[in-house]
Amino acid sequence: MQNKLHWAIHGKTAAEVIVSRADATKDSMGLTTWKDAPSGKIQKFDVVVAKNYLTENELAQLQRLVSAYLDVAEDMAMRQIPMTMQDWETRLNRFIAATDREILQDAGKVSAEIAEAHALSEFEKYRIVQDRLFESDFDRMLKQLPSEGDAS
Repeated sequence: MQNKLHWAIHGKTAAEVIVSRADATKDSMGLTTWKDAPSGKIQKFDVVVAKNYLTENELAQLQRLVSAYLDVAEDMAMRQIPMTMQDWETRLNRFIAATDREILQDAGKVSAEIAEAHALSEFEKYRIVQDRLFESDFDRMLKQLPSEGDAS
């Protein structure tokens, strides 16, 4: 279901987003957000989450689509309509079609395992640069202290 929602927004599955956007040579490894963003270090767990690579516009669209679909699902639950996973997938396809978006028809071209391996490989390359450039809160505080030669 997650992949259907991703596909509806930008035409890629979650794994395809990671493989196409995780790049050790890019600023922040291609991430647009992460747990300690914007000034904290990027961690391993950040790089394997597809939504961390989405643009602000893509993320806003995804959030709206998910929220609207969850409202529909909640309404169905409140009316005590029994649903199988196949029923949910059928409803999601109809919902996506009703918003004039493309529907994912298969599992996509990239597996989750390949995407994770790619992201972690890129992270290992990026981590070396990040560690060299990272300035901790302590380092920033030290820079603000007057040096011994300064008149106070």
